Amino acid sequence: MAEKDKTAIAANQYLTFTLADELYAIDISQVWEVLDYVPVTKVPRTPDFLLGIINLRGKAVPVADLRLKLGLEKTERTVHTCIIIVEVLMDGESTIMGALSDSVQEVFEIKPEDIEPAPRMGAKVKTEFIYGMAKQNDEFVIIIDVNKVFSSEEIGMVKEAGDSRLE
Repeated sequence: MAEKDKTAIAANQYLTFTLADELYAIDISQVWEVLDYVPVTKVPRTPDFLLGIINLRGKAVPVADLRLKLGLEKTERTVHTCIIIVEVLMDGESTIMGALSDSVQEVFEIKPEDIEPAPRMGAKVKTEFIYGMAKQNDEFVIIIDVNKVFSSEEIGMVKEAGDSRLE
């Protein structure tokens, strides 16, 4: 985590994307690439948020619906739907996975002093995956820490889903 904080501060660049008409951002150093939506192969007996796997240059990459993982409604596919390929770090290991988003906006810089801590919303709302909040023009941007969106158990499941298709 401390290493990640140093990277975020050094780069100060974030990829913004939308989920349910809200603006979110991910540290650009964790983004490998952004793909137009491609068909996802469903893997049986996986959680609802895990849509399945895609073929990324011969490698099986698990794809998660970020809306479902964050407790929002399922993503409805449009011409703007994208898959953000990210590197998730958990317990010292990295996993490559796709995160479905409504649309991708832009990369922009956020100064560390412009990032505020996630607001407290009570015990029923989980905010541990929120790295912070910032403003872009007149909109709030919710900065997500992708390393905290998934539990180690879920990452294990994701890796297993991807690995099983590589054999």
